[in-house]
Amino acid sequence: MINPASLPDPKINQLLAALPPDVWERWAALLEPVELPLGAVLYESGARLSHVYFPTSAIVSLLYVMENGASAEIAVVGHEGLVGVSLFMGGDTTPSRAVVQSAGQGYRLKASAMMLEFNRAGPAMHLLLRYTQALITQMSQTAVCNRHHSLDQQLCRWLLLSLDRLPTNELVMTQELIANMLGVRREGVTEAAGRLQAAGLIRYHRGHITVLDRKGLEQRTCECYAVVKQEYDRLLPCRLAT
Repeated sequence: MINPASLPDPKINQLLAALPPDVWERWAALLEPVELPLGAVLYESGARLSHVYFPTSAIVSLLYVMENGASAEIAVVGHEGLVGVSLFMGGDTTPSRAVVQSAGQGYRLKASAMMLEFNRAGPAMHLLLRYTQALITQMSQTAVCNRHHSLDQQLCRWLLLSLDRLPTNELVMTQELIANMLGVRREGVTEAAGRLQAAGLIRYHRGHITVLDRKGLEQRTCECYAVVKQEYDRLLPCRLAT
C-alpha cells in the first residue's frame, strides 16, 4: 500500500476531478490508493472485474493477447481515464489484458460501487460514456495505424500518447516491452528508436527514453495521434492541457 504521507490527490485523475460534487462525496471514502508497479497485471483476459482503476501517475496498457501468447497494445490509459470500462458497458469480463506500462500510483473503486453509480443514469454515467467513446476512438485509430503506417510513425504516436500521460519527458521502458506493445519484433524497435535518436528526437539508454524534441515527434508521426487527442479534448472538456 501507499504511504499515507505520500498519497496523491485523487483529482489528479481527470475523470475523478470532473465528477459532480454529490458523486464525489459518495466515492471519496470508497477510493482505495494503490501502487501500480511496472509490469503489474490489473486484470487478465476473461477475468471478472472486481475493481476499476483510476491512474494518477501510472500508465496502463490494454493488450489483446493471442492464443500463442503474442500480444499487441490496443490503447493506453493514464490520468485522463479509467481502466475497466467493460464493467459498465454490459459485461463483467473483457478480452484484453491490462498491464502497467509506466509505474506510478492510482486509486481503485469496487465494481459494485461503480455499477451503483452508473445505474443512477445521472451526470456520472454520461461522463463515463463520453470517456468510453474517446477510448474506442483510440482503439480504432491504433488498429488503422498498425495496418497502414510505418513503425517509425507508430513509435512516435506511442511516445506522444505516453508523454501526454506523464509529468516528465522521460519514460522507463525496455525495447522488448515496446515491441510487445506494438506487436512487432524487438529488432524493429531497435532500428526505429535508433533512427529517432539519430534525428535528435529522443535519447535512449538502458530502458530509459528521454524525449528531446516533442515538436519533432509530432511532425514525424502520422495523423493518428492528432485524431485521438482531438477526440479526447472534444469529449472531455475538463481535460487538462498537456
